[in-house]
Amino acid sequence: QVQLVESGGGLVEAGKSLTLSCAASGRSFSSDSMGWFRQTAWKEREFVAAIDWSGDSTYYADSVRGRFIISRDRAKNMVYLQMNDLRPEDTAVYYCNGDLLWKAGLTTYVAGDYWGRGTRVTVSS
Repeated sequence: QVQLVESGGGLVEAGKSLTLSCAASGRSFSSDSMGWFRQTAWKEREFVAAIDWSGDSTYYADSVRGRFIISRDRAKNMVYLQMNDLRPEDTAVYYCNGDLLWKAGLTTYVAGDYWGRGTRVTVSS
């Protein structure tokens, strides 16, 4: 059974940082691109960041570029999202996505079939 489990969410003040983790089990994603998405009650799930299989290439939504950093540890089957300078508009449930269809250099992507249950991030002003 393939599982993605996010952790690291919480309540934080604007301007502070949080790092989310995604632990994958049941399948290796070391050859796949991975991504982070987020969703609020009033918006559809939106793309946040992607990382290619090697970890060498990344892509970010305009809203988080320069503030968020996606990384991975292929040996541990883990993906991370370091979120800096958090803003109230970053408040959402954050989801890890496995086997994201994306390659370095592309600005388009298709979400993969594997999702975690999400971790909630709340940023207070």
